[in-house]
Amino acid sequence: MSGTTGKLYGVGLGPGDPNLLTLAAVKAIAEADVIAYHSARHGRSIARSIAAEHIREDHVEERLMYPLTVETTDHPGGYRGALDDFYEEAAARLAAHLDAGRTVAVLAEGDPLFYGSYQHMHKRLADRYDTTVIPGVTSVSAAAARLGTPLCEAEEVLTIIPGTLPEDELTARLAGTDSAVVMKLGRTFPTVRRALERAGRLEDARYVERAFMPGERTETLAAVDPSTVPYFSVAVLPSRIDAVVPESRETGGEVVVVGTGPAGAPWLTPESRGALQGADDLVGYTTYLDRVPVLRPGQRRHGSDNKVESERAEFALDLARRGRRVAVVSGGDPGVFAMATAVLEVACEPDYADVPVRVLPGVTAANAAAAAAGAPLGHDYATISLSDRLKPWDVISRRLRAAAEADLVLALYNPGSKSRTHQVAAARDLLLEVRSPDTPVVVARDVGGPEQSVRVVTLKTLDPAEVDMRTLLLIGSSQTRAAERADGRTITWTPRRYG
Repeated sequence: MSGTTGKLYGVGLGPGDPNLLTLAAVKAIAEADVIAYHSARHGRSIARSIAAEHIREDHVEERLMYPLTVETTDHPGGYRGALDDFYEEAAARLAAHLDAGRTVAVLAEGDPLFYGSYQHMHKRLADRYDTTVIPGVTSVSAAAARLGTPLCEAEEVLTIIPGTLPEDELTARLAGTDSAVVMKLGRTFPTVRRALERAGRLEDARYVERAFMPGERTETLAAVDPSTVPYFSVAVLPSRIDAVVPESRETGGEVVVVGTGPAGAPWLTPESRGALQGADDLVGYTTYLDRVPVLRPGQRRHGSDNKVESERAEFALDLARRGRRVAVVSGGDPGVFAMATAVLEVACEPDYADVPVRVLPGVTAANAAAAAAGAPLGHDYATISLSDRLKPWDVISRRLRAAAEADLVLALYNPGSKSRTHQVAAARDLLLEVRSPDTPVVVARDVGGPEQSVRVVTLKTLDPAEVDMRTLLLIGSSQTRAAERADGRTITWTPRRYG
């Protein structure tokens, strides 16, 4: 940078009230020779109106007028191409002032680097000129202040979301966070409202329009007429920490059976995370409950032993019948050797016929183990539990033989425990009657957990002593391949084409 060039300021003006300008912003405007601001084609600038009392007659004003305000243009590069050309031309105009030694203050509503027009000037000029960015009060902070409600507390996560995202993406992000602010409403409002409803968050949502500006409005979002929503409005999901959890409700109780995946928080889907956050009570096997992060104060956790599935289901349904929103926590996918069946069995009894029950999927142990090993489930496969606690061993052995003779890859759940020690050896010996001794076998233990171990052995070298309840076995078909990679890792896959 040359000592003869001017200085560039990106000046944050706050949400609209001139009284919310910082002292640093006022000082930067006072020091500037040139005041620049963006405007729509009508020529009016909200940024300029906020700072109007600080703009002098001797200031040179640069109005950076957008060539278009909707995504319709005959520009060969489309909407984005037209904007890029505009930003280049605007930056060149400011650069001419800077090269002449003038100090330039670019005004920006809110904060200059938060969804603001200034950032496009910054990216084009800051590496060439002495630049200072003056932060401003964002619309997010302004909305929270006007609502008078904490936005987030303690370990809560705040997510800022543009309303222009597709509805499915909005739904996932709203379901998977504690607190949120959705920006850029206007014509996106109907989509945002549907996403909030699909995510189960509509009743929590608040609406703030033109915070700290003339025409300010706040109300519950569900009551807002979509035809009245301007661009300068936001949807807010405030902190849940002070939300009152009633002992019972006349309506609204339900049971959601939630799959947490094989190992906890990183494996939760946004939908599952949202259900867990929205629950009054979490019910489950203690080991699986411990995988669920602390979501919000006030939730009750009810842990129990792994062998009381029916009792656990009845307890959850009783809570829901009293109006509580209950999440039954299940490892992996709740419909695969897990809690969904237990809950549905009890839910079909007459006493619970009117209790709403939903099942949310999770990443299965078989899918997680397969991904860690490569793609052994790339063709047809069968999933079989080796536990004979709920079905006799002769049924298991018949199914094993039938699946093996059909040349299916096998995903074997619950292979062994302290009280069940013979199943793995018996299954291996049975399969050796049908399968080649060199058939690849994936021995996957604690997948996704701190003690993850994924090894590839052969059927003849499979050692039952190395298998416990935290292990899942994937037995290849005649087509399954294993290969050692340059990094020393052995991967497996089953070709999509057979034969």
